[in-house]
Amino acid sequence: MKSKMAFLLLALSAAVRNEGRAGNNRALTPVLLVITALGILGVPATHVAAATPRNPDAWVDLTTDLGANLMQATWRYRDARIVETTFPSPDADGQPTGAPAPTNDIEPHAGGVDFDDSAWLAVAPQSLSQRRGTGRVSFNWYRVNLTIPQRVDGFDPTGATVWLETRLDDYAEVWVDGELSRAYGQAGGSVVAGWNAANHLLIGRNVHPSQHIQLAIFGMNGPISDAPTNFIFVREAKLEFLAGSGAPLALEPQEVNVKVERTDPRINDIVAPNAKLFKVAEGFQFTEGPVWDRKQWALLFSDPNHNTIYRYAPSGELSVFRDQSGYDGTDIAEYGQPGSNGLTFDPRGRLTINEHGRHRVSRLEPDGTLTVLTAAYQGKRLNSPNDLVYKSDGALYFTDPPFGLPRFFDDPRKELPFSGVFRWKSGRLQLLTAELKGPNGIVFSPDERFLYVSNWDPQAKTVTRYPVRPDGTLGRGEIFIDLTHQIPGEEALDGMKADIQGHLYISAPGGVWIFAADGKHLGTITAPKAVHNFAWGGDDGRTLYLCALGALYRIDLLVPGVRP
Repeated sequence: MKSKMAFLLLALSAAVRNEGRAGNNRALTPVLLVITALGILGVPATHVAAATPRNPDAWVDLTTDLGANLMQATWRYRDARIVETTFPSPDADGQPTGAPAPTNDIEPHAGGVDFDDSAWLAVAPQSLSQRRGTGRVSFNWYRVNLTIPQRVDGFDPTGATVWLETRLDDYAEVWVDGELSRAYGQAGGSVVAGWNAANHLLIGRNVHPSQHIQLAIFGMNGPISDAPTNFIFVREAKLEFLAGSGAPLALEPQEVNVKVERTDPRINDIVAPNAKLFKVAEGFQFTEGPVWDRKQWALLFSDPNHNTIYRYAPSGELSVFRDQSGYDGTDIAEYGQPGSNGLTFDPRGRLTINEHGRHRVSRLEPDGTLTVLTAAYQGKRLNSPNDLVYKSDGALYFTDPPFGLPRFFDDPRKELPFSGVFRWKSGRLQLLTAELKGPNGIVFSPDERFLYVSNWDPQAKTVTRYPVRPDGTLGRGEIFIDLTHQIPGEEALDGMKADIQGHLYISAPGGVWIFAADGKHLGTITAPKAVHNFAWGGDDGRTLYLCALGALYRIDLLVPGVRP
């Protein structure tokens, strides 16, 4: 113990000297992480790593008109109330599957990024210190939408990290872009820090001007067990900007909020009654096209916006697997998504890559070279191959909408007059169908009797089911699922997968929609951020990894998925 303590004092002494020279605590954090790893401090490394910067490059006071105007921020306020409800009693395993029992809940649930607070009271920044709520045991919400400016006191925030420091009288929880993350033993950050203690948390990584960040702060009067004779108010709320590397990173898994809609009892055989969702990595521009690599025991996935394939290992390692994964042309700046999208393995275990910017499908050979499988149909280059799946006979099926082109359907680079679903085998490319405007996700039923294709089309948010003929071509398709009138807006259907029992999983607005083989909607898993694709991983194939905008989540399910 003496030697450990001596190391602790020496390390801290060196770090403090470093901090004095550097003018901030960035040099201190790695030392503390090493100490934590040795077990000296007895706290999880993730919480020490979340320590906030002491000397930011710029800061903004959100309790002033000047600060709020800079961030284009309007504070909104509403009291919250306790409402009566019911919840299943615990079973023998402690899980909520028993008879409904009376309990309480909070209303409204206003942490979601899309929650409509337009009718709430608009609060002037300087009046945030006004006492609010009903006193005694009471709760409330403060919501504000921030827009990253071009400059903050001369500081360019592009690529920076942004921290929030807020202090409510008496307690607070902080939702960021619809997400309330927490880790075992955590104190502060997104959850209650202590009696009138500050919540200090990272709210933006690798930000850019015009980016929006939604904050929802849940206030609590306390102590709750000794109902106070006062009210709730905001003591401080400020932003700290710190120049950052802009690189994504793996996290110690953090539990985040998840909602499971259960529309059919069969969903309980797929999603556990107390299922947990964890965030394992963040800081990406856009995550897509995941596939589990059984040889490396890791997840590969694309960031088409960043032109990169990443590798994530459950041990907590994140690395670049392949850069320039979809394009390296001189006009790359014109592309929103020049990189790779869908990834899968062929029956021989070789990675196959849909390359947006190069308009082609390629295969990564064991020696690291690329073999182009196909790049054109009848002399015209492909649009931007999107998703893909192999049949057990080695035939590759893929979708080819124009969503990787800078101007989509109107892009002058587009040579094919349609968006196709193709089959490739032994060097021969066949067009199977061109009837869908935006063919996107693609998956076989476990017995390969049917091929499902999702459609990214705001006017036809559908999944078409095609019978597969003995020669691998498709019979006449039928609309298997139609969510056009259930899902408003411009977003449509994206990636799809199937589990070994034939359930179909679809990325769509609202989350991961799960359907039975008969087309009945069983339920929906809603993550904090919009999910665009997913893949099963882990030893038993029951861990579903979700690609959700700039984050990577995982959730353990009860049924294994079909994996290449």
